[in-house]
Amino acid sequence: MLILETTRLILRPWEETDAESLYEYAKNPLVGPVAGWPVHTSVENSRQIIREVLSGDETYAVTIKNCNFAIGSVGLLIGDKSNLDIKADEAEIGYWIGVPYWGQGYIPEAIHELMRHAFEDMKISTLWCGYFEGNEKSKRVGEKCGFKFHHTENNKPWPLINATKTQHITCITKKEWTDK
Repeated sequence: MLILETTRLILRPWEETDAESLYEYAKNPLVGPVAGWPVHTSVENSRQIIREVLSGDETYAVTIKNCNFAIGSVGLLIGDKSNLDIKADEAEIGYWIGVPYWGQGYIPEAIHELMRHAFEDMKISTLWCGYFEGNEKSKRVGEKCGFKFHHTENNKPWPLINATKTQHITCITKKEWTDK
């Protein structure tokens, strides 16, 4: 997999050696549940998540340049790998970042690079992004990156956290991104 770079960040594949830093941020209940995944329970649990989820294609550890430890994640779920009903040339973008790094612009910076990669390198036609009702931070990130509201899905079962959620779906097309 590629390594992507921004002014302040390196986006690289997840490694099992990232388990300790992943656990450090993913054990915080302010992070996972609002994004639709459970709080991590141990370093071993985080290592398992790296092996089974985060090692997937187009999923990147967000690291600050000159500090190789993971502080968050961004990734693309292409076509039928998405949680949304999207076409083969479309992708869903997902992201999270550890609480100590909130409000510093790292995730919008990472997403802008992932958008460039998706639209230019992968020839994706539309990027989709969902956020759950009440997750104002994710909503704001999407707005900063040019995503526009598309529709709302009410009473959506979310088995990972054993909940039913309201999810707002946003999107941006390659043309909209190019015209920005």
